[in-house]
Amino acid sequence: MSEMNPTANMLYTPEQKIRRDESVWTLVQGILAPLQFLVFLVSLGLVISCLMTGEGENMALWSVVIKTITLYTIMITGCIWEKVVFDKYLFAEAFFWEDVFSMLVLALHTAYLWAWWTHSLSAIEQLWLALAAYMAYCINAAQFVWKLRAARLQSEMMSLNASLQTGGSA
Repeated sequence: MSEMNPTANMLYTPEQKIRRDESVWTLVQGILAPLQFLVFLVSLGLVISCLMTGEGENMALWSVVIKTITLYTIMITGCIWEKVVFDKYLFAEAFFWEDVFSMLVLALHTAYLWAWWTHSLSAIEQLWLALAAYMAYCINAAQFVWKLRAARLQSEMMSLNASLQTGGSA
């Protein structure tokens, strides 16, 4: 069916692409995503170090709290971005599976916060839960990087098509 409708496999309609490009939330996401990844890398190092050496437990546990706060921040601003671009706060067709997996990531990070706050798990168990949350985060981050690549390829294809239609050179 996509042969009949060339926009069927497009990530953004032309109108959505304009809204995406003009939205301040696109810039916010562009800043928060690498910041969150940096926080993740530092925290991951602290968590692994603590699990391997038994040292730095408090720093490792707090680093996961900070990582979780950055996750909540990017998720909330991402919902706003999705509303601006797709007119849905979550589960827009273009990002449906990324949003579904994001719910697992949020659930694992929230479970960590609950365990940390209530001390219902030992520190070591909390750190293992954090690693599970981080594994899910990595999968989810890869999903979004894949979509960023798809968006870039779509933009290049749209530019090429526009150039060909106007008789210009690519």
